[in-house]
Amino acid sequence: MIFTIIEIFYILITVLVIGYIFSGYIKLPPKKDDFIPIYNSWFDWKLFKFSILVAAPAIILHEMGHKFIAILMGLEAHYEIWGMGLIIGLVLKIFNSGFMLLAPGYVTFTNATKIQIILTGAAGPFINLILWIGAFITLKYKKNLTRLSSLFLVYTSQINKWLFIFNMLPIPPLDGSKIILPLLGINL
Repeated sequence: MIFTIIEIFYILITVLVIGYIFSGYIKLPPKKDDFIPIYNSWFDWKLFKFSILVAAPAIILHEMGHKFIAILMGLEAHYEIWGMGLIIGLVLKIFNSGFMLLAPGYVTFTNATKIQIILTGAAGPFINLILWIGAFITLKYKKNLTRLSSLFLVYTSQINKWLFIFNMLPIPPLDGSKIILPLLGINL
């Protein structure tokens, strides 16, 4: 089985929390007939759904990149939720912090060789790089996009850009450390 029941539960929780957290940072354009956009600062269903569509794929596909590359290399891999990472993100959102820190989960695997660690570590950021460049190119060359589609692509590009850059930092436990440190001969 590729996913356990608990992993599916963890992914669902992660998606819902990510949607809620990002709904504090993502803004939808006002409707044409709205004079002043009014946002419910605690919860807005439309913004919540849009935030899930924009942010959740960036994070979930990142983690699934790690998982599937590990599985393709013969490793047993599991997605784990990191409760403290979700709580920190929720607290920052609840207090309307202008700062976001989000580390909702991670993929575990054991008994990996150096090359397996490097490739598995690179898989998540590589997914973010593809999503970032894909959204950027689509924005640049696709004509006649609706305002909502354009906004979706702008947020997709930005979120994936920052996830890629942040995760490539060679600081444990970030993915960059799983790429750079083994190359330098440093064991994790």
